[in-house]
Amino acid sequence: MKKIIKYFQITVLSIGMGFICGCADYLDIVPDRVATMENAFSNRSNAEKFLFTCYSYLPNPANVFTYPAMIGNDEICWDIDYTDFLSRNAVMLAAGIQNSNDPYLNYWDGSRDGKNLFVGIRDCNIFLENIASTPDITDDERTRWSGEVKFLKAYYHFFLLQLYGPVPIIRENLPVNALPEEMRIYREPVDEVIDYIVELLDEAVPDLPLETFSTIVNEAGRITQPIALAVKAKALVWAASPLFNGDDRNSPIFSLTDKRGIQLFPRTYSAEKWQRAAVAIKNAIDTCHLAGHVMYSYEPPVSAGTMSDITRLKYTLRGSVTSRLNPEIVWPATQNVNEMQQYCLIQYSYSAWQRLSEIGTTLQIAEQFYTNKGIPINEDPAWDYANRYEIQTVTGDAAADHQYYIRSTQANQATAKLHLYREPRFYAYVGCDRGIYEMFANTEANSTVIAAKSAEAHGFRVLDIHIPTGFFIKKLVNPDLPVSGQYSGKRYSFPLIRLPDLYLLYAEALNEINGPVPEVYQWIDTVRRRAGLNDVVPSWAQSSNPGKPSSKEGLREIIRQERLIELAFEGQRFYDIRRWKIADRYWDGPIIRGWNYKGNAPENFYTVQTYMYREFNPRDYFWPIKLSDLITNSNLEQNPGWK
Repeated sequence: MKKIIKYFQITVLSIGMGFICGCADYLDIVPDRVATMENAFSNRSNAEKFLFTCYSYLPNPANVFTYPAMIGNDEICWDIDYTDFLSRNAVMLAAGIQNSNDPYLNYWDGSRDGKNLFVGIRDCNIFLENIASTPDITDDERTRWSGEVKFLKAYYHFFLLQLYGPVPIIRENLPVNALPEEMRIYREPVDEVIDYIVELLDEAVPDLPLETFSTIVNEAGRITQPIALAVKAKALVWAASPLFNGDDRNSPIFSLTDKRGIQLFPRTYSAEKWQRAAVAIKNAIDTCHLAGHVMYSYEPPVSAGTMSDITRLKYTLRGSVTSRLNPEIVWPATQNVNEMQQYCLIQYSYSAWQRLSEIGTTLQIAEQFYTNKGIPINEDPAWDYANRYEIQTVTGDAAADHQYYIRSTQANQATAKLHLYREPRFYAYVGCDRGIYEMFANTEANSTVIAAKSAEAHGFRVLDIHIPTGFFIKKLVNPDLPVSGQYSGKRYSFPLIRLPDLYLLYAEALNEINGPVPEVYQWIDTVRRRAGLNDVVPSWAQSSNPGKPSSKEGLREIIRQERLIELAFEGQRFYDIRRWKIADRYWDGPIIRGWNYKGNAPENFYTVQTYMYREFNPRDYFWPIKLSDLITNSNLEQNPGWK
C-alpha cells in the first residue's frame, strides 16, 4: 500500500528544501491515522478535500504583510511608530534588506511568511496521478477538477518565476526509489519555464467552465476559462517584457549559467514574443467578454436619493474593486479582506482600537495621478506643479469645482494645492486631508470630511494609531460602512485580475509591435473614459508635450502610467515595475514620503517628510534562494548578486 508520506519526500529533496509537512484534514481519514493514497482518493468527498488542499497554497493578496506585492514596495506604507510592523517580513522587503541566509517571504521553501509552492506543486501532481482512481465522481467532475489542478500547478510555477526568475520544472513527482543524483534537479531557462506554464494552461482550458452566474455566486475563486487564459496572457507578457526579453544583456543579473553550461536567461531580444503575447491577451479578452465580464458601473438605489454624477463616478471607480458579484473582476480571491479594510480605514470611532488608520499610501503615489485634464501633473501647463506643496484654502470657484472632492472653506482647514484639480481616480482611490470620504450611510451633503492633522479626528493622536504620510487608501475599503460605533466592514473578493488589467496589457503589446496605431488608443481610452477622462490624444494636446502619444516611446510611458494609476493598490505595481526593469527609477532613494503627521496646523503639517530611504540593488529583481537549499542541492545556482 503506497503511503502519502513517501511522496512528501520527493519534491522536498529534489528542490533542496528542508522537510516541511503541513498535514491537511484529508490526511486524517483512516482509523490508524496513517493516510494512504487509496484512502485520499477512495471517494468523492476525500478527493474534493485534496482538490481544495491544492487550492490552499494560493498566496493571499488580502494579507498585506505576507503578500509580497502589497507592502513590499513603495505603494503602501504603515504606521512607523507601531513596533510590531517594523519586524514584518514584507517591511524588510520594502526597505531593501532581503538576505540569502533566511530570506523574507520565502515562497521557495515556505518560511518567513512565504508559502512552500513546491509542496503545492507536489500535491497537484499527486492529485493528477490519482484522481482517475476515485470511483464515485462523474466524468465531468473528474475532467473539471483535473483542469483546475493543472491551472494551479501552472500558476505556482508562474508565481515562483516572477520572484526568482529561472525555476525547476516539476512535471511529475519523482518515484520514491529515485537515486540521489536524480533528486538534485536544475533550474530551467526562463523561456522553457514559460513554455511549460503555457502548455499546462492550454491543457487545462478545454476542461474548465466558461463561467456562469452560478459559478460567480456559488464558486467564486474556482478556476474558469477566463482566469486560465488571463494568466496565460500575463505569463507571455512577462516573457516579452524587458526583464526577460531585453536587448541589453550585459548586466550581471542576466549572466546566470548552471553547471550544465546552460544559459538561464535569454540573451537576445525577440519581437516575436510580443506577437505571441498579443494573441494570448486578445484571446483572454474575447473569452472574458463571452463569459459576461464587463466594466463595472455603480447604480445607486432609490433610497440613495439624488446623487451627483461625480459622486456616482467615485462609487463606480471604488466599486470596481469592492463591489460584490462584480462582473469586471476576472479572478477574485476569496480570502477575508476585513482585516485589510480595518488597517486602511480612517478612525471613525476612537472609543476602541480596531486596527484603524495603520496603512496608507505615499506622496509619490499621490503624485502619479493625473490632473483633471487627464495628463501628468508635470505636463499640465495650467496646473501649478512648481508650487504643489503650498497651502490653499478652497473658496470661490475652487470650492465650487471641488464640492464633491474637497471641503476646506476656513483658513485653519486649508489643504495643499497637490490635492486640487486632480482626476476622479485620485479622489476615489486616495483619501487626503480635507477630502471627502464616501460612505453609503452618508448623504452627499453630510459626507465625512477627512481631518488628518495632528490631534484631529483622523490624524495622529497616539503612536500606535496613525499613518505617517497623511494619505489614506480608500480604494480597498468597501464604502458600505457605518458612520460611528464598532467597525463592521462588508466583505468583497479582492481582484487578482480585472478587465482593465487585460485591456492595458493589450495596448502595451500592440504598441510594442506596431507603435501608435488607432487600436492601441482604443484600449487605453476605454479605461480612461470609465474614469471620467478624455481620450489620450486630445488630452495630451493640452499638455506641454503634445506629441508624446505619437511615438512608441511616448505612448509606452503613457500606458505604463495608466497601469500604475488604474491598478494602484491591487498588487500589480510590484510586478510591473520589475518586469519593465525600471525599479532603479522608483525604488532607489526616498521611497516613503508624505506630510508631517505630527503637524497640527497647515503650515507645519504640509511639509514633506521622508520616512524611509532605500538603495535599490539590481540583484533585487530576483529573490535569493536560501543558502542551506544550495548546500542540499548542489545543482541549484544562486541568483546573481546573492553569493
